[in-house]
Amino acid sequence: MTTTMDRRSLLSRAALGATGLVAATAMGSLAPETAFAAATQYPDPGQPDPNFAEGVVTGRNQDLLQVQGSDGRLHRIQLTTGTSVWKLHPTTIDQAKIGDGLYARGVLLPNGILAAESVWVNIVNLTVAITSISRTGVHFDHHGQKVVGHVQAGRTAAVYNGTPAVTDLSMLKVGRHAQVIGAWRPGTNEIDVATIYTSN
Repeated sequence: MTTTMDRRSLLSRAALGATGLVAATAMGSLAPETAFAAATQYPDPGQPDPNFAEGVVTGRNQDLLQVQGSDGRLHRIQLTTGTSVWKLHPTTIDQAKIGDGLYARGVLLPNGILAAESVWVNIVNLTVAITSISRTGVHFDHHGQKVVGHVQAGRTAAVYNGTPAVTDLSMLKVGRHAQVIGAWRPGTNEIDVATIYTSN
């Protein structure tokens, strides 16, 4: 098991351009659900976690992201060869772009930069009602707002009553409530659906 000090040393070397780095997924899950669990972990009551950041990418200088947090804080996030990136599926660090929303988990370095272990790009977690279903998509109502969910062949899955995830969406029903995790398409009311959790 990798300790915090080991991670700090590993990510510090990566931030300085060291090679031969192990994949960051070896340090923790890149599953989208992990991002939301990370968002609720605080070291002290009422204090933000220094090793977690969220917000919108406002600038990028090679592998250093500037991120404006929803709480007004400005984060500097260093992507490295060891950073794992999720954007509906595991992908590469070049897929984090200006205008994207993200969550990042890593190690805060002494210079104030967060060396990222894992980054989740445009991830959303919505409670919805299913309003219509087609072969290529599912339409949702999210607290009175319409959301278009695009089904991704071979990627979109459903979890029915806590059973293992399956790609068969045939048991989804109009009118049912669900939780949807997916990747938002910035500037739209559309998401690419990763997982739909519902009871059938």
